[in-house]
Amino acid sequence: MKKFIERALRKLPKLDTDQIRSLILAVAGESELFEIVLQSMTSGVAVLNREHQILFLNSWAERLLPLQRGELTEAMIWEVLEDSEIAEFFQTHLERREPAFEKEFTLGSGGSLQILSCTVMPLVRDEKMQGNVVHIEDVTERKGSAARLRRAENLAALTTLAAGVAHEIKNPLGSIGIHIQLIQKLMRATDELVRGSTDRDSIERYLEIINEEIDRLNVIVVDFLFAVRPMNTNLERASLNQLISDTLEFVQFELNEANVEVRTHLLGRLPNVDIDEKYIKQALLNIIKNAISAMPNGGTLTLTTKVGRSDALLEVKDSGVGIPQENAAKIFEPYYTTKEFGSGLGLTVVYKIVKEHGGEISLNSTINEGTTFTMSFPIPHSERNRISWEDEQ
Repeated sequence: MKKFIERALRKLPKLDTDQIRSLILAVAGESELFEIVLQSMTSGVAVLNREHQILFLNSWAERLLPLQRGELTEAMIWEVLEDSEIAEFFQTHLERREPAFEKEFTLGSGGSLQILSCTVMPLVRDEKMQGNVVHIEDVTERKGSAARLRRAENLAALTTLAAGVAHEIKNPLGSIGIHIQLIQKLMRATDELVRGSTDRDSIERYLEIINEEIDRLNVIVVDFLFAVRPMNTNLERASLNQLISDTLEFVQFELNEANVEVRTHLLGRLPNVDIDEKYIKQALLNIIKNAISAMPNGGTLTLTTKVGRSDALLEVKDSGVGIPQENAAKIFEPYYTTKEFGSGLGLTVVYKIVKEHGGEISLNSTINEGTTFTMSFPIPHSERNRISWEDEQ
């Protein structure tokens, strides 16, 4: 349409009245079509000029934004907003000419809360900034659906965990009961206890076993509580590459003691992601320690970062004994473990942490060749757009 108008304008002096009329009708029809499209959207759109004044608001923008009553056109957008936090957000980013992506605001109080996601993008024509486009979306239902899904998943996992913890606790409790009975039997033979130290040694041995079983129970309960409690994640934009380097430095002594060589292939332009670093470090540590156990005679641990379609990927590969195909599907299940010691919740916790971050985790394993765990984390829209913009420079 733009090229058609440019050609028509060049020929304008030669056009007669009917041709000019046809041209105006064509432009008006195109303009009306664009307005119909914008008005039909189920999210808000506002178009601002260079002075940040409102040129256009579709009906959903008027419905979603807490606007003051009165004339809106030619007013600076932050001047007509009743919510001071949203107004400050728009003013800050518009005056600094900084784009902003999917900033969330909560409106209302009590049971009628509404969550708005606001984006500010430059309006560019012929490589010159002509103003800004503001996009507003009501994400209340989406957030509610995600929360309900997490609760349903947690409830289903809790059922499995409850059965597992009952089974795990039963064994040490049985052992404690047996050894207490043995101690009581010995204590009744008081005269024999006085004559020699043999029975006293037996009592000390039984008490030591009881203490070990109590410690085991404590580990089971602590891991169980971590697995079932909701995570209060504090997501912040951070570098996966830096987190990997920090974690490897922390566990370097264990890797050296286990004769494990570490190799890293970290993508230089890996986008930052929204994570809670303490939880992701815990997940990575669990996987690294599993890898060390899978390489009892030493081996190679390779950590790689790369970019998928819309995710940042972290691969952790060991050269260990591998996992049989029939066991691979159970590896994230509660209380499934191939180790002689351990709660069987390590990888369950890893799975929970990754899912709480909106990510995915998978594994690929070959017997006597090793195992690769792949974790993916969503790349925020602002990071995707920043990469696209840099690629165009």
